[in-house]
Parts: sequence; C-alpha cells; structure tokens
Amino acid sequence: MKVKVLSRNPDHYLRETKLDIHKQPRNYQPSEHPFEIGREYTRALNATKLEAILAKPFIGSLDGHRDSINILAKHPHSLSSLYSASADGEIRLWSIPRRCCLSTVTGHSGHVSGLCISPTDKQLMISVGNDRTIKSWQIASELSLINESESMQLTNTIVGKFPYLGVDINYENSLYATGGHVVDIWDTHRSQPIQSFQWGADSVHSVKFNPTEINLLSSLASDRSITLYDCRGKLPLRKCVLKMKSNSLSWNPMQPFMFVVANEDYNLYTFDIRRLELPLQMHKDHVGAVIDVDYSPTGTSFVAGSYDKTVRIWDWDQRFSKEVYHTKRMQLLFSVRWSLDNKFIYSASDEMNIRIWRAQRSEKLGVMSYRESRAMRYNERLREKFKDHPECKRIARHRHVPKSVYWAGKELSEIRGAQKRKTDRRKRHSRPGTVLEQTDKETAVNSVIE
Repeated sequence: MKVKVLSRNPDHYLRETKLDIHKQPRNYQPSEHPFEIGREYTRALNATKLEAILAKPFIGSLDGHRDSINILAKHPHSLSSLYSASADGEIRLWSIPRRCCLSTVTGHSGHVSGLCISPTDKQLMISVGNDRTIKSWQIASELSLINESESMQLTNTIVGKFPYLGVDINYENSLYATGGHVVDIWDTHRSQPIQSFQWGADSVHSVKFNPTEINLLSSLASDRSITLYDCRGKLPLRKCVLKMKSNSLSWNPMQPFMFVVANEDYNLYTFDIRRLELPLQMHKDHVGAVIDVDYSPTGTSFVAGSYDKTVRIWDWDQRFSKEVYHTKRMQLLFSVRWSLDNKFIYSASDEMNIRIWRAQRSEKLGVMSYRESRAMRYNERLREKFKDHPECKRIARHRHVPKSVYWAGKELSEIRGAQKRKTDRRKRHSRPGTVLEQTDKETAVNSVIE
C-alpha cells in the first residue's frame, strides 16, 4: 500500500541565521495572482513619485576663481582631477573628492581660449590664449604632488602671429591642432606647425579630434561652417554650412561617424559624417544660445550648457531633453563636462563657480547593501515597464524650471505655432506643389561643399 506524505526541504523555509529575514513560500503561477498587474502598477507609480521627490542632482560647488570660467578640461587618466581656466588667464587644478583647489598658475596674460591634457602623455597639458601664445605644461598626478610649485610647470612657449581660439590633442600620437586664423597641426617636439588648413573662414574657434578615427579632425568657424579634415592629406574633406554659428562640437565615443554640435539657434544637431546634408536629430528645449556640449563615456547621452542658465541632458536619439539642472545663483554657462566614470557632470559659469551634478538625478552614491540595491533595481524595472502609462509618464517627465525659462519657452512655442499656421495657409491657398513644407531638420543646413 502506498502512503503519500508531505516532504519539505528545510533549506527552503528556514533562516541561516537570526539576522536573516523569514523566507516566504511563493507560488509564481499567473493564475494564482489575478491582481498582479494592479499591484505592480501601484508600486511603479509610488516608485516614480519617490524618484521625483528624492531627486537631489546638485552635489557641490568649487569656488576660487576671480573671473568667469571659460574652459573645463578632464584628465584622461585621473577621475579625481579637473582643470579650469578663466578669462583673467588663471589655470587651476581641482581635487573632486576633496573639493578644493590644489594648484593655481597664471597661464596667459589674457583670455584662455583652449585647454587640454594629452591622453598618451599623462604629464602634458597644452593651453592657448588670446595673447597669441601656445604653452606646454608638465603636470603631476594628484598622488605625486609634493608642493604647489611642482603641480604645473611651464616647459615650452610658442609665440604666434594671431590669437589662438581652440586646441585639441590627438588620442594616439604627439600631434595637436589649434584654431585661429587658420587650422594648424603641430607636433609636440617642434616649434613650427607641420601643416595648415584654410577654407574661406575668418577665424576657427573650435577644433576636435575624433577619439576613434585618430586622423579625422573637425573645426567650427565664424562663417557658420563645420569642416572635416584628414591630417594625412593636404586639403579639407567636406564643409557643411548651417543657418547660424555653431559654438561647440563633441564626437560620439562609441559611434565614430557621429557628432553633435551646439548652435546659436537654441538647438543642438546630431550629424553623421557620411550624410551632412540632413542632421540625424534636432535636439530642442533650450531657450538661449547653446555654448558647450559633451558626450557621456557610454555614448548614449550628452550634456549641454546654454545662455539660458540651465544644464540639460539628452539621449543621443531623442528630440527633447530628459533632465534640466539649474540654481538661483548660476548665470551664463560657458563649459560643461561629463566625468569619465559616467557619474558626474561639471559645469562652469559666469559667476566664477564650478558646479558638480549627478548624471542620474536620483542615483544614490556610495556603498549599498544587497537588499537596498535589489529594491532599487526592482523599482527601476517597474518604472521601465510602466513608463508609457499616462500618470507615470506625466510624473516622470515633469520638471521645475525658472520663470524666465518657462515663459521664454512659451513664447518660442507660440512663434513656431504661428510659423506653422502661416505655412499651412499658404499651402492651402496656393497651387499644389508650389509651397514646399519642410521640417526643422531639413532647413537647418544651408549647403554642403565637397
């Protein structure tokens, strides 16, 4: 005769120690949980609300400069170091963990227009200024600082004929490029440029090397153009002219054919170098001229600073920003940088302060217990699952902005609406085919010159 008995494994319901939580038996069959979706929606809604309530993106500020800060530069091999340059010619080295200035030097006699650190030579920094000089500095890592005089030492000075407006160093060799009256390619071991490019522009105010295609160089000029160069050739490759001037350019570190530019028309444009006739995406939301832009190390997002006194973050393929940071004291933004560990954003503004922000507004920094990290991952999955629900979407999308930014956005929206209504009326009262309706992306580029 068979006798059926219940057999249970004590490991499934007993605690290992008294400090552990009690294990609850669970049946994961969907038929046994008819209200599972309702419970998950309530949890997702609460998680979305808590994320908005507990979001504190501002971490701290670094003050000490005596004039507006124009340039921020990240050290490619040190997460704790940040360099800044101001309009009075002063260059400072900051320690991010200690939030203090480690060293100060007077780099130039006037406005510092470019600052960068070599990715190959960890101790080489190059700065350029309106005093027509290019200066090379030997820098020391934070751990090897003995005294302030040894942190930044001037090793070489090159005097040019015209002011230099930008500088960038190649990612794999000893070449660097400067912008000004022409685009010059230099070698760190020579005092004369080894090559020069010029294509009809009065001045070039920004140059950037591609981090992957190391011989590809881009420049922004005063004639509203974006120009591409190959350092191995003698002539520029292509030139794209926009409706208004671009202020800054940043290459996507994961997709070498793509870059984003910050423009004077309050927008940013993502381009593919294989098709410059039409931008891949037009990024809106700023209500002032966009001054600087920088990609995240993952290549999925970028940050921009504008004259509307806000810092905004976009996903690379999205039209509208997902985050906006601002404070009451923050004035015109001149430079923004995304940290190499993908956790912080640095912004430099007109009131002589450097601000540190979280890249994720509600991310908790520091060590977390296993239960806490598991609960945060669970809430994140719930928010992702119900992100398109109207109530969750409304709460997650809402952002508080200053009144000036709010009303300026309203005014821009009314202007765009009036332009669209005018085009629709002209099209309705004209012969078919005579009035062409173009999108904002299609009207951004004036011409492309090969």
